[in-house]
Amino acid sequence: MKEAAAQRLIFLISLLFWTSGQVLPVSLTVIPSRSQFFEHESVILICEDENGSDGWTVRRNATRHTRAECKGWGTPAGSTCNMDYLLPGDTGLYWCESINGSSSSSSSIQLSVSGGSVILQSPVLPVMEGDDVTLSCRAKNPTHNLPAAFYKDGSFIGDETTGNKILNSVKKSDEGLYKCNVKGHGESPSSRIFVKEKPTSTAPPTTEAPPTTEATPTTDAPPTCSLSPLLIITLLCHLVVMFLFFICSFLLGFSFGLRTKGSDPLPCVKMTLPPQAELVPEDDD
Repeated sequence: MKEAAAQRLIFLISLLFWTSGQVLPVSLTVIPSRSQFFEHESVILICEDENGSDGWTVRRNATRHTRAECKGWGTPAGSTCNMDYLLPGDTGLYWCESINGSSSSSSSIQLSVSGGSVILQSPVLPVMEGDDVTLSCRAKNPTHNLPAAFYKDGSFIGDETTGNKILNSVKKSDEGLYKCNVKGHGESPSSRIFVKEKPTSTAPPTTEAPPTTEATPTTDAPPTCSLSPLLIITLLCHLVVMFLFFICSFLLGFSFGLRTKGSDPLPCVKMTLPPQAELVPEDDD
């Protein structure tokens, strides 16, 4: 009984080792990289992780589908989903999800398919704080850029003769819904732009102070160490594994000790035969 329990514990430890190495981030790539498309255009959606595996599928929430896999509305090829003939009904939220049913998934993105004559070409993924972002107002016919008016959250933010609006050094306050209008052609759907915070970096070296009579010694600041949530989870998993390993070793040693103690040979008992009676010859009468 104890041996069976120890074997089950070893199996659980192996399973924990395997699952602790499966925490892989996945992202959804859109080709071409924009959030709005004209009707009848095509788009390719690719789920990518660090190992380049094919264990992902694209799902969506659209007008006609909820959490539907690519095979129901596109053409799957491994972790890629091809959409060759877009329709306005394909507007919705798209994301990557693990095929094996685990909770791993990517962030969702919004794709819009317009049946009109104008779309706004904007970043489909969140942009980094401090980067420059270009918004392009594109008419279906003619295909070259035309003068356009741009709006953020319904408020006018400027006219551009080239049809391109540049947002310099974006910050959190630049997040919002953007759209454009081309006179005589119409208005584009709205697309939301997300801005993510720029990761903190080490402070730049300070300029040296002019020489003085007595220079005061300066001490370097101790390096800071920050642990990511993924690293913390991995360390906790390894600690749990080590704890279970010691329990397993104790149970196995205890079980084998009982078997050895219970299998001692029986003490040897020396058997002696009773002496045979001497045969006395009978007297002949």
